[in-house]
Amino acid sequence: MPIIVNLDVMMAKRKMSLGELSERMGITPSNLSILKTGKAKAIRFSTLLSICQILDCQPGDILEYRPEPE
Repeated sequence: MPIIVNLDVMMAKRKMSLGELSERMGITPSNLSILKTGKAKAIRFSTLLSICQILDCQPGDILEYRPEPE
């Protein structure tokens, strides 16, 4: 998929664990892990907003578009 999720990168920059982020967001670590590993098919704007607020970042820091090679 040409959308890359860089959640792990931002979490490392903020020195925040998956458990801490999931607790602060109020979602299960397994649901957050699905997003972190790029296995999610969609993300709600409210979830993206929460991530950005907690990690003090922009949506573009989390999501990246990489076109597939032709």
